[in-house]
Amino acid sequence: MSSVNQTLNPAGGVSAPPAGLRPADRKSGRARETRRKWYEIIGLTTPAIIVYVMFVLVPIGFAFYYSLFRWRGVGPPTDYIGFDNYVMAFQDPIFLDALRNNAFIVFGSLLIQGPIALGVALLLNRHFRGRTVFRLLAFVPYVLAEVTVGIMWKLILTENGTFDALLRSIGLGGLVQAWLADLDFVIWTLLFVLTWKYVGFAIILLLAGLSNVPQELSEAAQIDGASWWQIQRHVTLPLLGPTIRIWMFLSMIGSLQVFDVIWVTSVPAVRSLGASATMATYMVDNGFFARLWGYGNAIAVILFVISFVAAVLFQRFLLRRDIEGAITRKAK
Repeated sequence: MSSVNQTLNPAGGVSAPPAGLRPADRKSGRARETRRKWYEIIGLTTPAIIVYVMFVLVPIGFAFYYSLFRWRGVGPPTDYIGFDNYVMAFQDPIFLDALRNNAFIVFGSLLIQGPIALGVALLLNRHFRGRTVFRLLAFVPYVLAEVTVGIMWKLILTENGTFDALLRSIGLGGLVQAWLADLDFVIWTLLFVLTWKYVGFAIILLLAGLSNVPQELSEAAQIDGASWWQIQRHVTLPLLGPTIRIWMFLSMIGSLQVFDVIWVTSVPAVRSLGASATMATYMVDNGFFARLWGYGNAIAVILFVISFVAAVLFQRFLLRRDIEGAITRKAK
């Protein structure tokens, strides 16, 4: 054609383009649509960005600033000491114990809560009478307030408390010990309490994931002669992988930042020795009660950095497939 503005009509002839479809008009229309979308994006995200900056980034900045001073919370910080608070933290054996306790809780939660929650979820996913009641009972501990759970278990596990009386009544008095005062055993007790509290959340999350597994695939595998265990292993678990990884991520971050249950359940004297301390309880003990505000802010920054790095690494190596979709490799 000799003119780009001409088009073929149905009869095969040449006709002028319809009005309003000139290139300049189309370009102007696309520009207006792009501007409108950006205005919508800016209008919808600006309030969230303002809230995020005010309540997340600004406090982090202030925490880092105050961590560079020896400050007791009275008056403006003037005694600048640089990174001495951070050096002092990693030289304190109590803080190192708190780090180890957090790591123990992270791996203990993943290795204990995960299999328990997965097994219970698979059982509760089957149809039987009273299934709704069992689901409700599994979720009840999670909806209880952390303070309530801590006080309840502290009363149960105290010396000569309910649990000790139960053991003696069934002839197992030899197992009685200082559940919350034994420096070598207290962290296992706290891990049990945390498991009791949070395993219900894992069960409900996995049940939600199981509801999205197509029933047709299990039925097809059953027709092909697969057993129930083979169906769970080769069909259900692979499809449940994204849900399991999301739970692992939430459990890991929650275990790094755990505070309420540990603070209420543990004995202060034992916690001060590091046996039941976590980074969060150590931060409150030293920053709030000891009034070492600069040092407490340094611990808060360390906790933030550890949680942030763990989240980034987990997302990079485990959640990337779920976020970006399945990665297909070119066949060699």
